[in-house]
Formats: sequence, structure tokens, C-alpha cells
Amino acid sequence: MEKKPSDIDEDIENQEEERQQQHFHVLAVDDSVIDRKLLERLLRNSSYQVTCVDSGNKALEYLGLLDNLENPSTDSSSSQSTQQEGMKVNLIMTDYCMPGMSGYDLLKRVKGSSWKDVPVVVMSSENIPSRISMCLEGGAEEFLLKPLQLSDMQKLQPHLLKSLDQSCKEAIDEKNGIEMEKNNSSNNNNNNNNNNSKRKAMSESEEPPERRPKMGLAVVQI
Repeated sequence: MEKKPSDIDEDIENQEEERQQQHFHVLAVDDSVIDRKLLERLLRNSSYQVTCVDSGNKALEYLGLLDNLENPSTDSSSSQSTQQEGMKVNLIMTDYCMPGMSGYDLLKRVKGSSWKDVPVVVMSSENIPSRISMCLEGGAEEFLLKPLQLSDMQKLQPHLLKSLDQSCKEAIDEKNGIEMEKNNSSNNNNNNNNNNSKRKAMSESEEPPERRPKMGLAVVQI
């Protein structure tokens, strides 16, 4: 039985969506081994790439932000180089209650860094409205209640697409900036060449004309 055009279009869209998901990288942060394994399995079943860490400090270390935390005067060059070296993260999922650094503290640290455009999703087994509001107001894209289910993974898609769009925009802006810099450099070289030609022409025009020798009058005697 042949497929209808609508069915073929739907299959193509599903394949494209699955292909995009395989390129999405999620950083999962949870101190609970059981919750971390569950989250990893759910994400991998949804065709996402996953990196799991068990604390906020290890998440910052992975993002290249740990040195900045210990030394606030350090600039964000290390985290920017981490992004450029291929360790791109499209989404961060963090548990709220963790020893040492809470999920909220990690959220604020990320939003105050060069990773501020990466969506952050906070998870918790406690449904506390004030905590949920605080995280959402602090920049979290979503607040999910544990135990997570496969249906929760569908809520991640819009945030991941937003992250992908932002990455594409940054890449385009960077490319345009490089081309603009090349054009400016080329224009400057052309201007310098034109100025040198003008100066040469002016110097040649200012040279005094060559003096011709005076011809003496010859006296003819008869």
C-alpha cells in the first residue's frame, strides 16, 4: 500500500526531528545516583547526547567556570574557549537540592556567565511554589517534578530549539563580523595605495621643469 503525500511529509519531519535531537547535548546534574541514571536513560531514549555529573562544582568545571568561581576577578576567556573547543551544551538540567551548591546557585552562576543563553531546567521532588517561582524568576526555563517521566522529555524540545537558534545566530554574526573585518582591511589597503599614488603624482608635478641651455648668437663676419 502506497503512502499518502501527507504521511510521507510526516515521516520526513519525524526523521528531521530525530536527526536534530541526536545533535542536542544535555548536561545533567544530580547528586543522586538513581535519579541521575534515570534521567540519563530518559534522555538517551529520546535520542539526546548526555553528560552526567554529580555536583554543581563539577558542572562548573565542565563548563570552564570553576576557576572564575574561585577567583571572581578572572575574565570569561576560559569559558569562551571551552565553548569554542567543541564542548557545546544545548541544555542544562539540574537537581535543586544538592550538597554544597544547590541547583538555584548553579542556575545563577550559569546565567551570570558566557553560558547565559543556554536554557536551564531545574528538577525537584518537592513541590514548593515559592521555590518554583524563585527558580523561574532567576532564569530557569522549566521546573520539573521528580520522578521524571518520558513525557517530561517532550517539554525540553522548545528550549533545545531555542538554544539551537541562538547558536546559529551567533555563528552567523561571527561570520559576518569576520567578513566585515576583511572588507575593512581591504578598503584600508586600497585607500593607502590610492594615497600613495596621489602623493607620487603630486611630487612629480611639483618638480621644476628642466632648463634648456641658452643658445648664443653667432656673429658672422664678412
